[in-house]
Amino acid sequence: MQIGGVPRIRLANLPTPLEEMPRLTEALGGPRLFVKRDDLTGLGWGGNKIRKLEFVMADAKRKGADTVITFGGVQSNCAREISAAARRLGMKPVLFLLGKEPEEYTGNLLLDKIFGAEIHFFEIPPGVQTGGIDLEMAMKMMEQIAAGRVSELESEGRRCYIIPAGACTPIGCVGYVNAVLELVQQANDRGIKIDYIVHATGSGGTQAGMVLGVKALNAGIEVVGVDIGGEFKNMESFIAKMANETAKVLGLGVSVKKEEVTILRGYVGEGYAIPTEECIEAIKLVAEKEGLTLDPVYTGKAMAALIDQVREGAFSKEENVVFLHTGGEPAVFAYPRFF
Repeated sequence: MQIGGVPRIRLANLPTPLEEMPRLTEALGGPRLFVKRDDLTGLGWGGNKIRKLEFVMADAKRKGADTVITFGGVQSNCAREISAAARRLGMKPVLFLLGKEPEEYTGNLLLDKIFGAEIHFFEIPPGVQTGGIDLEMAMKMMEQIAAGRVSELESEGRRCYIIPAGACTPIGCVGYVNAVLELVQQANDRGIKIDYIVHATGSGGTQAGMVLGVKALNAGIEVVGVDIGGEFKNMESFIAKMANETAKVLGLGVSVKKEEVTILRGYVGEGYAIPTEECIEAIKLVAEKEGLTLDPVYTGKAMAALIDQVREGAFSKEENVVFLHTGGEPAVFAYPRFF
């Protein structure tokens, strides 16, 4: 499988390490656990989106853009990574963040400010919290408001390139097809047969790329996404659709069905970006056993799900499970009260 035909700008430190987690494995008494360190991609504190942005930002530059616009939550990892990538490439980052502007900037938001991003806040309508408006609808409302700022920027002579939340586009998903190639090669070099990849799934692009990559390679790995937000409906269908659009970008004669997309639910708690007790316990356990930092929004909830699944006997002791660390450590500093 070749991905060389898709324009790419090198931004990430690759390959990221594949590390074993022996002390966590021993503590849980389950399968052999590994971690794929995509928190170490480098640019702007790293994270999984840097892989996607190698292809997305190349597309933006190819189209002559000098301004990139994106959307996310107040503590969005992707917004922070886009801000860093934009500055690396001499572009202006403009962020539209869903939530109230805090009195004090911390975590990812502080980094957004340091990178000099233009930041707009869209306070969540009351209906989001009462169930009258879901998060997906609120994001669409914010995108409509952003259209006005895009018009202003274009009238000033700037050329704008819009990146959806999570950099979730077929071009972006190519980054995680590439990640599967990298991971399988690392495992093969060490004589390891990977049975599962477990990761946090939010906007769905990371999972779409990995599911496609696994199928194209016929690698026999089950990609398990842990729903960390609970707000986006029909995720299996969306991820399959995104995977198939990515296959077209790459010219692959492979298709993914929604039945081939595995998502674990039941670990969201009260909502997106609201840590659960199990999430905080998972963060502390992994920190104490392996010296790894997880975040309270994405990786903490995903690890809580993995720990629960191990304890419930979902994996045999002979199986090899890779936890994809998607980054997000800066968000920890926005949640001190939980620790």
